[in-house]
Amino acid sequence: MVAIRAIDAIFSPMSRRALLVLVPALFLALTQCRTPVEPGAPTPPASVAPGQMPQIVNVSAYDPKEKQREGRDYTEHDVSALRENGASALIARAGKGGNLDTKCADFLTAADRVGMLPGVYYRLQTHVDAVAQADQFIDRAKALAASRDWTAGTLLLVGDFDAQSRMDDILRFMDRVESRTGVVPVAYLENSGHLKTLIAGADEATKARLRRMPYWIALYSHDKGYDPKYPQFPIPGHPDALTKQYNLWSDWSIWQYGGVEWTGGRSVPKVYSHGPYQFPTYFGNLDRPVERNVFKGSPADLQAFWQRHGMALR
Repeated sequence: MVAIRAIDAIFSPMSRRALLVLVPALFLALTQCRTPVEPGAPTPPASVAPGQMPQIVNVSAYDPKEKQREGRDYTEHDVSALRENGASALIARAGKGGNLDTKCADFLTAADRVGMLPGVYYRLQTHVDAVAQADQFIDRAKALAASRDWTAGTLLLVGDFDAQSRMDDILRFMDRVESRTGVVPVAYLENSGHLKTLIAGADEATKARLRRMPYWIALYSHDKGYDPKYPQFPIPGHPDALTKQYNLWSDWSIWQYGGVEWTGGRSVPKVYSHGPYQFPTYFGNLDRPVERNVFKGSPADLQAFWQRHGMALR
């Protein structure tokens, strides 16, 4: 209001009429400006408070883990406890290193039945040809798509890259998945000094190809994760710091904040709990640990993400 009165005192009636035309036009032009986005790059994640991020559970043939306290359980045939504790999606392992998982189809069927978004990941290992593993992955995904009438519209596709992966294997796996499905998969990467060195040191053309895959980060602690073989990478402490160490993505899309480690004959939950991210050891009232993640965005963003990086189910 004060600024408008000052303009009135300076300009003539004719000038004021000109300003009334020019200022809105200038404002419209400025609001329509956008930062250029690299073609094919993932949409940047939205800013959402930690407690409002959609929850995602990932499972494999090793799940469910053993009971550790009183509470609700789940099986590959019934994941209603996961859904009722707030999980919006479930990503099951389809296979690893040339071997298929035995529980993948049952987990996904159970997830779809209770309204969870379904996804599959494949653990790429170095002792089997990357293209052969990609083919096994996509053959499995297509068989799953044809196996039932799905409620969900898409099946998220994820490449889980071994901590010692070779760059050529990562690129060949990604390219094969895209060539057979038209979908750019999500990239799951551990907190690996080898992978950070490999990716951070890649040329710009290679980085541009890799950047098309959204980043699924794994970080379970704010005070662990230092590898003395790679002293150039200190303990990341925070998911954003780990993202910067890879020197590739501007942000992460999915964060695996809760892992499970087999130690001393039992499953030990490893869960990030620091600063604004105070995640509990167990997921809701479950009686056993489970690997857990958050998506950096709203529920609507999550649906759109599944559409962009998922294979059609119907």
